[in-house]
Amino acid sequence: MKNKLKIPLIVAFLLAAVFYVLSIRSLPEKITYGASFSKFHSDELGLDWKQAYLAMLDDLKIRHIRLTAHWPMVEPEDGEFNFSELDFQMNEARRRGVPVILSVGRRLPGWPECHEPKWLTDREQRLGNQQEAIEFKQQRTFKYIEAVVRRYRNYENIKYWQVENEPHLAFFSRSLCGMLDEEFLQKEMDLVHKIDPSRQILVTDSGEFGLWYKAYRHHGAVFGTSMYLYVWWKWGPIRYPITPAFFRIKQSMVELVYGKKPKMIIELSAEPWLLHPIVDTSNEVLLSRMGIDKFNEVIDFASKTGFDAQYLWGAEWWYYMKTKQNHPEFWERARLLF
Repeated sequence: MKNKLKIPLIVAFLLAAVFYVLSIRSLPEKITYGASFSKFHSDELGLDWKQAYLAMLDDLKIRHIRLTAHWPMVEPEDGEFNFSELDFQMNEARRRGVPVILSVGRRLPGWPECHEPKWLTDREQRLGNQQEAIEFKQQRTFKYIEAVVRRYRNYENIKYWQVENEPHLAFFSRSLCGMLDEEFLQKEMDLVHKIDPSRQILVTDSGEFGLWYKAYRHHGAVFGTSMYLYVWWKWGPIRYPITPAFFRIKQSMVELVYGKKPKMIIELSAEPWLLHPIVDTSNEVLLSRMGIDKFNEVIDFASKTGFDAQYLWGAEWWYYMKTKQNHPEFWERARLLF
């Protein structure tokens, strides 16, 4: 009996030792903080999106930003592009010398994961053959991506192109986006690189559920992870039972297999995860899911994960809480980061 127990104990000890060694990483002396901005999310919150965006740039003085070329925004009608909103965002960032990560693709930040113009879904439904519908969607995706990249490739402040958002994470998107076609994803990346070979592509994955290797292994690409601590499932709100070492270990593991490359937290969640829209949720619930104590915990947690570039998600919500709910504490705390 004792001998039977020894082997599992030895294995457990060796695994613990391996994970401990993998968790040892030097922390960056300085963390560069940025944030995401989404007109789509600003509209959901009933904000004047231009005021919110300019406040991020001029009041918070955010100097690293991720913008999103949501397809319904830039091509509201088939073949008719409207870049006015994105032009405003890009021009204001360029005027201030702010580097931009610009996201393109069907699957982009923000629920419902996949963002498609209505004309596209209407046309798909009229196509009786499933394969024809798939080919049509892919062709139109290429045209939309090409139009965006060609328009902004000469902006000197474009830092990276993000192609799709967490494309390998099927957990949230299968019902809304369908199964990932990895060959098509590579073609999207190849298209962006062909149009703008001077810049690297950012590929992202989930921090908690992603295995990372599929996103990390893309040659010449930069890697970004999301990072969420507090979420709210149907059975109730929870905090993921993880420590910063979890992310340090994952970094060490992919580096051992695929080598070192630039890495960042591209989506550090600093707004409440809810089951209903923010504007339909009471302040009591909002603050229970992301009070200033949890906000500070998230920042502190991320600072110990080893990433030297961290982009926060939730700036529109901080502005909403400050201007519409008389809760400026998130905005003021974020100011200290930038």
